[in-house]
Amino acid sequence: MTTDPETPGERCTLTPIGLIHSCFSEKFGIPRQPGLVDAATATLEILPPFDRREMFKGLERFSHLWVHFIFHDTLAEGWKNTVRPPWLGGQTRVGVFASRSPHRPNFLGLSVVRLLALRFEDRKILLDLGGVDLLDQTPVVDIKPYLPYSDRIAGATSGYATILAAPVAVSFSEEAIAFGENYRNEQGRDLLRLVGQILQQDPRPASQKEAGREFGMQLWDVNVRWRARENDFLVLSCRQVTAG
Repeated sequence: MTTDPETPGERCTLTPIGLIHSCFSEKFGIPRQPGLVDAATATLEILPPFDRREMFKGLERFSHLWVHFIFHDTLAEGWKNTVRPPWLGGQTRVGVFASRSPHRPNFLGLSVVRLLALRFEDRKILLDLGGVDLLDQTPVVDIKPYLPYSDRIAGATSGYATILAAPVAVSFSEEAIAFGENYRNEQGRDLLRLVGQILQQDPRPASQKEAGREFGMQLWDVNVRWRARENDFLVLSCRQVTAG
C-alpha cells in the first residue's frame, strides 16, 4: 500500500492474496447474502508470495472467516450514488453506503463463510469454504477469523433488511433428478441440494416475478433450467456445458 503523507489513504494499491474457485459460474443465482445457501461451496487458492504455511498457522481452529474481496465483475459498470436493493423490491432507492450493493466506490465486498478445511497440496494452500456468495474467479484481498463474542452484536438492528421471505417450494423433473444423481456419483457434487437451496431464496429480479417465466443459471459446469409456477419452482433440466 502506498499513501501520500499529506492526504493519508488517497492512493492505495491492493494486491490479491488469493482467487476463489466457486460453484457460481455467473452472477445470476448467487445468494444475496452469505450463509443463506449452506450447500454453496468454494475453494480459496492462495497466490504467491502469500502461499507460506506459517501465515496460516492456527487458522484451522476457527469455524468461520471474514473474506474481503473485490467485486471484479462490476468494475466495468462503475459505482453509483444510490442503488435499489432487492429487500425493497427493487423499486426504492437508498444510498450506496446504506446497502451491500457491489456498485461501490472501491468495489470491496465482505462475507462471513464457514471454513470447511485448510489443505496443503502440491505446494498449494487451499481453503475450502461453505455458505458462500462468491462468484468464480473473485479476487480475495484479505481474510480474518470470525469471532462470535465480538462480531455477533446482541440488539443490533438491520434497517430495512429485517425479514427473510418464507422459502419457496422447489420441485424437480425426473430428467433433472436423474442428471443430478449421476453428476453426484461422477463429480462428488450435490447439485440437486445446491439448486434446491438457491431457488428456495427466489433469485428472480423484482421485475420478473410473474408465473410461467423460465430461467437459466450455470452452476459449476452445469446449465440449470427452471420455471416459476404459481406456488413453487420446477427444475426442468440440467445439462453439462462443454468447454469451447
